[in-house]
Amino acid sequence: MAVKMIALDMDGTLLNPQHEITAAVKSAIEQAKAKGILVVLASGRPYIGMQKYVAELGLNVPGQYCISYNGGLVQRAEDGHPILETTLGIDDYHYFEQLSQQLQVHFQALDKQHLYTPNQDISRYTVHESEITGIPLRYRSVDSMDATLRFPKLMMVDEPEQLDKAISQLPADLHDRYTLVKSANHYLEILDKRVSKGNSVRHLAEQLGINAEEVLAVGDHENDLTMLAWAGYGVAMGNAIDAVKEQAAYHTASNREDGVAKAIQQWAL
Repeated sequence: MAVKMIALDMDGTLLNPQHEITAAVKSAIEQAKAKGILVVLASGRPYIGMQKYVAELGLNVPGQYCISYNGGLVQRAEDGHPILETTLGIDDYHYFEQLSQQLQVHFQALDKQHLYTPNQDISRYTVHESEITGIPLRYRSVDSMDATLRFPKLMMVDEPEQLDKAISQLPADLHDRYTLVKSANHYLEILDKRVSKGNSVRHLAEQLGINAEEVLAVGDHENDLTMLAWAGYGVAMGNAIDAVKEQAAYHTASNREDGVAKAIQQWAL
């Protein structure tokens, strides 16, 4: 069936290692848009960290959508207004903050406007997240956190070996209660159990009358697995982790080699 929607992960997929959209990738996306194909950015980033690229691709107009926080929010691309919102609360925050202390890893939480850390020794990965996405970083002690805040995602962050050790020690029932997924070697994302990129792409497609067989999805990391599994054309980047390459039915070049452009040309155009 002809592709009607393209869902693109951003970091490691749409963006090259310099966090840029190359001319070839931009051209392929423009060709897809001209053909009437909906292009949806689906990222672990907050909306504020996607806006620059949404605008660069001309997606900041009515009728366009984006998926942020690994599916925690499905939003209108033009203004970030949520059309689907699934978040965690302060009790979840307190539980995972305590657990992070026990497992000796850093912890952070994101609402729609800010990145919060209770760690006085702020992780360099927390600082990196703020710098890359542009979301303002706030140190807040646990006791000073507003109890009414809602969090699209919580995160454990640390050096890859330390984080993997902590993940191996997580209570087994957490996987039944939450969505736990790595988005990078140093990030573990904690989301509502109903949240995944796959579920959010599916929800948006259903709202627009698009079938799974008409969706092309491209990604590189663990948080993209559900999206690639649901889409009719699930494409692994050449730089994808092994688990993504093993699951994906289709493969393209790396983000250094315009992999997204080649995927769009081959399966959508």
